[in-house]
Amino acid sequence: MVNKQIRFNALVNALYSDLYRYAFWLTKNASIAEDLVQETYLRAWKSIDKLKDDKVAKAWLITILRRENARLYERYKPELFDVDDFYLEDNSTQPGQMMENHILQKTIAQLDIEFREPITLQIIGGFSIDEISGILELNKNTVLSRLYRARSKLKQVYSELEVNRGVRNG
Repeated sequence: MVNKQIRFNALVNALYSDLYRYAFWLTKNASIAEDLVQETYLRAWKSIDKLKDDKVAKAWLITILRRENARLYERYKPELFDVDDFYLEDNSTQPGQMMENHILQKTIAQLDIEFREPITLQIIGGFSIDEISGILELNKNTVLSRLYRARSKLKQVYSELEVNRGVRNG
């Protein structure tokens, strides 16, 4: 029991911020995100013995969190938010960089869920293709295809922005 507690505490300390960031991205609400992470850890505690390799703990916890979020939607309708009111956390004070982050966030939010989820797991979560495949329960080629299409859509938006900037500046 002591080893279980130590192991679990180490996972919580190492991965809380990643789980919270992903939960906040999913819910767009700080208190719901906190509750979702707590529910995730509760379920993880109950089945920590099933986790054989701590190297896959992050993907395992993200999978639990996604399922908890799905359960939450079954019984609770979250409040809606305006994507224009939501910004990426940004440590830079450069106005240009803040605008780029805002455009990126807005563009990703406008992608269909099938493209938005894998690109967010890769960008925000830092997950590999194999890990995303496991989390989303999709085969690897489907994940690769969705990531390619998401990046293509993002490139298209940025290309259009560059053209518009050139027209204004020219």
